[in-house]
Amino acid sequence: MLMKSQLALLALSIATSLNVNAATWSTTQFHLNHGKFTNPFSEQKSPTTIYSLQHASAHQYGDNFFFVDYSDDTRVDGFQDGDFYSEWYSSLSLSKTTGTNVSLGHLSDISFVMGFNISGDAKVRKYLPGFKLHWNVPNFKFFTTTFTAYIDDSGGLTQGGAPSHTDSWMFDVAWGYPFSVGTQRFYLTGHAEYIDARRNELGAIVNEWILIQPQLQWDLGNALGYDENSLMLGLEWQLWRNKLGTNTNESVPQLHVAWTF
Repeated sequence: MLMKSQLALLALSIATSLNVNAATWSTTQFHLNHGKFTNPFSEQKSPTTIYSLQHASAHQYGDNFFFVDYSDDTRVDGFQDGDFYSEWYSSLSLSKTTGTNVSLGHLSDISFVMGFNISGDAKVRKYLPGFKLHWNVPNFKFFTTTFTAYIDDSGGLTQGGAPSHTDSWMFDVAWGYPFSVGTQRFYLTGHAEYIDARRNELGAIVNEWILIQPQLQWDLGNALGYDENSLMLGLEWQLWRNKLGTNTNESVPQLHVAWTF
């Protein structure tokens, strides 16, 4: 418990770097996704709209990224349900903090990262300390690989939430690739994560899972004569193997809209 309290304080202290250091660049977006998802615990399919606030920025010593999702689904019995889920990652660049160039070949930088995941009704809390590798890949806006621990500090059944888990680890790949077809601009972005198996507080195995979320965005704002990247329209595909540690696999296309403000 002491270590997890210390991790919570570390997450808070790193996250405050967003306010302490002036941003060198900053982007905030509103996302809307709509698709038909399966609840892996009930096997029920529901049309679901996900409203997201997403922010990314960089400062003198590193970068920050967070999103807050609110999922609104309508079950087959007509009952509407909603819940939120959020992730925050703050990174400190080894090159920027030490003033030393740590690049090697296609590796451009290494960052120490602290992540924090939280959900509402399930009362899930996770701490993700680790490191991120930044890669120079031709024509990509960014390409990163992240390795972290996946440390559980959830409320568990005693606090009315989902069962708590033993600790695990995560590997994530994220990318952004802008391209053009004629006069039209597009952006292929997304991430893929692997989280290793663990056990819940009842002793049951929670399977390892793979989640892949590519987005193909068309720059609608630019096509209409507005600023580039201000309004994006496209498709997000959510691919799960062992969704949330169950035996459910899923492949769901979603309508995707992103507005930068």
